[in-house]
Amino acid sequence: METSVNIDKKQFLVFKLDNQEYGIDINKITTIIEKDMMIARVPDTPEFVKGVINLRGEIIPIIELRKRFNLPSIDDTENTRIIIVKFDDVIIGFIVDEVAEVIMLDDENIENLTNFSNDLSIDYIAGAGKVDNRIVTILKLEKLITM
Repeated sequence: METSVNIDKKQFLVFKLDNQEYGIDINKITTIIEKDMMIARVPDTPEFVKGVINLRGEIIPIIELRKRFNLPSIDDTENTRIIIVKFDDVIIGFIVDEVAEVIMLDDENIENLTNFSNDLSIDYIAGAGKVDNRIVTILKLEKLITM
């Protein structure tokens, strides 16, 4: 008699910042838009908050992930995108260099990084996903905006 193991597979949207790949749970993504929208700057916000956009009548704050991760700024390209996510009734947009693909990962292919460091700066990282010969850093969106 054959026994089957039920392994939970999750889908992640992979995007790029510099040459690094990051993944976020696809169930939290509402839409992906091109970065040609007008972003209104909001005074007295952290530098990584680019501003807000009006998307279908809803005002959405936009975070520039390059600045959030202390990466150097670059000019927008035709691949620059805004990923709109929703979790716990919060809707927010993240500017990324490029959206790459959707991948499927199960728990055994996601390595927990707390084994390697107890640094609080990696509190927003859920783990490292192993995809073929690549590593995709899986992000915890909830921690990313509350750090």
